[in-house]
Amino acid sequence: MKLASGLRWGIWVWCGLACGGFFISNGMAQTAAQPNRQVAITIDDLPAGSAGGMSAATITEMTSKLMAALREQKVPAVGFVNEKKLYKIGEVDARIKALGMWVESGFELGNHTYSHFSLNKVGLKAWEDDVIQGESVTRILLSQHNMQLRYFRHPYLDTGRDLETRRQAEAFLVARGYRIAPVTVDAWDWMYGGVYEDAKKRGDTALQQKLVKSYLSYTDEVFAYSEQLSKELVGYEPKQILLLHANELEGDHFSELVEVIRKRGYRFITLEEALNDLIYSLPDTYVGEEGTGWLDHWAITRGKPPRGGPEFPAWVIERAKTIRKTP
Repeated sequence: MKLASGLRWGIWVWCGLACGGFFISNGMAQTAAQPNRQVAITIDDLPAGSAGGMSAATITEMTSKLMAALREQKVPAVGFVNEKKLYKIGEVDARIKALGMWVESGFELGNHTYSHFSLNKVGLKAWEDDVIQGESVTRILLSQHNMQLRYFRHPYLDTGRDLETRRQAEAFLVARGYRIAPVTVDAWDWMYGGVYEDAKKRGDTALQQKLVKSYLSYTDEVFAYSEQLSKELVGYEPKQILLLHANELEGDHFSELVEVIRKRGYRFITLEEALNDLIYSLPDTYVGEEGTGWLDHWAITRGKPPRGGPEFPAWVIERAKTIRKTP
């Protein structure tokens, strides 16, 4: 007896999810020659990753550049907010205005906790309180544009040291109307960004150029690795989710990053579209002291920790350490 096409598709999807085998996205096989590459952009640490050391004017300038580049490149994005960074004496209104530029430009905001607390470090109750505290201004800004607060991003990608804590945290987020924003591609732009901002303050243009070249090259390597790991895990390249940060590196060079990504054959989609991919329903029992991307989550859940990822440039890490030691 022949199965109806809808039933065949349902069984095929179930086998892919439950058995860890190959499944097909949107009912269309992706060939190795022509993968259907799509990516959603998410940007953390709004209004700025280094807000504590920035003036409101610098934050506004950086935000203006990033908004202009996103609009010019026609790239949708969700920005994740740490509201504590809004509260600097004499600059609160200006910082809130800079954050408001996101929704005024048509982009969505999500919650990244108030203080950028790690669930792995502060405990569940303190973390829950920090999530709630991080909603107030963001909800107001979104409501002014008939939008709702619906996405959450874990600081440091820390989802819990044990499975019970992780599941309790997830239930708490669902009860407050959130969907967790996973990450499948992360090129550590926050590390590059700190060194870049220091070089910019010192007027070291040669180092800035070196950092940008390295960052774009490393991002290309990370995409290649994530694509290959995806195919090994599920047999196709899913809709990826890229993690970026609100910093001057992205403000000054986002269009160049877009060019790198487009050369790999990607088109840019919303986070909502990306999350419709079946891969985000895969079983995920990852817990650990340090957060990591969701491709790692799924591989570790299957008992097959990934290996052979691109090595982050050691010289960037060393320069970042030097900056932190400087009084």
